[in-house]
Amino acid sequence: MNKNVMSSSIGAKESNTVIRHVHAGIIIDWLHSGVEDAHRGGWASLFYGFVFTFVGLFIHIMYAEHYWLLAGLTTGFFLLGPFLATGLYDLSRRMENGESPSLIPTLTAWRTNLANIFLFTLLLLAIFLIWTLASLSIFSHFFNGALPTFTDIVISVIKFKQPLFTLIYFSIGGLFAIFVYAISVVAIPLMLDCKVNAATAALVSLRACTRNPVVMLLWAFCIVVLVGVGLATSFLGLFLFMPIVGHASWHVYKDLIDTNYL
Repeated sequence: MNKNVMSSSIGAKESNTVIRHVHAGIIIDWLHSGVEDAHRGGWASLFYGFVFTFVGLFIHIMYAEHYWLLAGLTTGFFLLGPFLATGLYDLSRRMENGESPSLIPTLTAWRTNLANIFLFTLLLLAIFLIWTLASLSIFSHFFNGALPTFTDIVISVIKFKQPLFTLIYFSIGGLFAIFVYAISVVAIPLMLDCKVNAATAALVSLRACTRNPVVMLLWAFCIVVLVGVGLATSFLGLFLFMPIVGHASWHVYKDLIDTNYL
């Protein structure tokens, strides 16, 4: 077991879960493991990076002139990230079990627990749609129903021309992101690996975050930085960074959850 991990059983009687307490130093191990798995996975890993990059570019191109909608769709797209990374989790799981990396089996990994992964994905999709509508409503309200240009938005944020807009938009967006992160950070890997139901997986994920609040906030910050760099490079950075984040997330799950008790 990693030296940054201490086993600690906490009471989720309904799911028989043991959630480990981890130290901040383990984040470096997660990133290192993510890089190693991405390297070993080769083109199978990069395929998923291509998917993230392609979808991101598609959204950007389709809505390039509609910044009031582009912001919500782009951030909402990443709310679906846990589901889109299912193949990366499965690829890490297979390599961990000694199998050679192969893309084809991972494309339908969700079928092993279809009903629950489908239900959880519906929840993520609902949150995605609600946030997109909320984003559009906020823009419409603060720009008096007009369709703002990108310059309008940047000036409003940087010069604090509409500080209330900046506060409300990023506060609400942050709440959506925190909620999705908390219920999903280990949920889909857990459903994939142990075939638990969606409600249990979400609860275990939430409790893993409350058990390790500082570490999980730091890990969230790492994800934001990597995704931010990917976006800043016109989505091209996602080609490399998203496989690393996806593979690392598998190791987050393995280090946080003791599956021997499930």
